[in-house]
Amino acid sequence: MSKRILVIQGHPDPAGAHLLHALADAYTDAARQAGHAVRTTRIAELDFPLLRSQQEWEQGELPAALQQPQQDIGWAEHIVLFFPLWLGDMPALVKAFLEQVARPGFAFHYKDGGSPFSAKGLKGRTARVVVTMGMPALVYRWYFRAHSVKLLERNILGFVGIAPVNETLIGMVGKLKEDEAEKWKRKLARLGELGD
Repeated sequence: MSKRILVIQGHPDPAGAHLLHALADAYTDAARQAGHAVRTTRIAELDFPLLRSQQEWEQGELPAALQQPQQDIGWAEHIVLFFPLWLGDMPALVKAFLEQVARPGFAFHYKDGGSPFSAKGLKGRTARVVVTMGMPALVYRWYFRAHSVKLLERNILGFVGIAPVNETLIGMVGKLKEDEAEKWKRKLARLGELGD
């Protein structure tokens, strides 16, 4: 069964020559070939300001550059977010993007005395988070408990109703041999075919 999939490329380098870009391309190409409807967003190519106050977040206008990405999130049944682990977390640009698009009235709605917990605006969507890192993925997962990915899943994606969220953690990217990188591309292509 075909899905509506949004692929969000969260690498902050707009040059696009990193393994993470090749992985996202492998996923996207395979998903399209399998008959899924796929849209893409490359955060590094978007020009938008940081949010600096709660009032701006709740009542300010969504920047023009983020209107289409927000519409694409609303359109999607499955969201695949790619980003590199920087200083143990998602890059600041990815966090700034998520803060901007996950606004009240879209990502959740205040109901019954102002609680955002009762009306999650993105319920019914699923997600996959693909993270590359310099350390071994097992060290990140078991020693650091994949803390930043878990926070993303619970405090952002889960908060707005996106579930389940699956993970693909790829470690030691600076030392991957060509055949190992190709293996990861094939894995991502398989996930793209499945729409997962």
